[in-house]
Amino acid sequence: EDSKQLILEGQHHVILRTIGKEAFSYPQKQEPPEMELLKFFRPENTTVSSRPSAEQLSNLIKMSLHYPESFNHPFHQKSLCLVPVTLLLSNCSKADVDVIVDLRHKTTSPEALEIHGSFTWLGQTQYKLQLKSQEIHSLQLKACFVHTGVYNLGTPRVFAKLSDQVIVFETSQQNSMPALIIITNV
Repeated sequence: EDSKQLILEGQHHVILRTIGKEAFSYPQKQEPPEMELLKFFRPENTTVSSRPSAEQLSNLIKMSLHYPESFNHPFHQKSLCLVPVTLLLSNCSKADVDVIVDLRHKTTSPEALEIHGSFTWLGQTQYKLQLKSQEIHSLQLKACFVHTGVYNLGTPRVFAKLSDQVIVFETSQQNSMPALIIITNV
């Protein structure tokens, strides 16, 4: 306390050379960690499973429906409204795939009628085809409506299996989002 020395208490001890000036502790240098290249290797004796998982099998084929968002029809002149719909099937795998497309509605329960409405697919109701690796195939379909409303065209069920597999059943493919169409009277 002889006015030559001042003691400060705190988190860090700093030597003060001049009172009234800002004082900083010495910056500590941090060495950046050395970057090393990652090396990936697979032991020779490991085997990769050639059997695809259930999730992989349910994603062999992607489907998309192409149709008008809304369709005007004079129901007072013609009672049946026919709308062209294109079903696009895309083979997402690097292998040949056997595909079955089933257009029949799964159930006829009242709940299903509320969801699907009362429309019908005209013509062939089941297709069997083989898609080559990465192939895209389109099916021309016709949907038939008897009155106005909002309908979900996303009812086709698609089943697929790898062509070289000897299993007797196909795996149901994951369905896309609802495909809603609005049918209006002119």
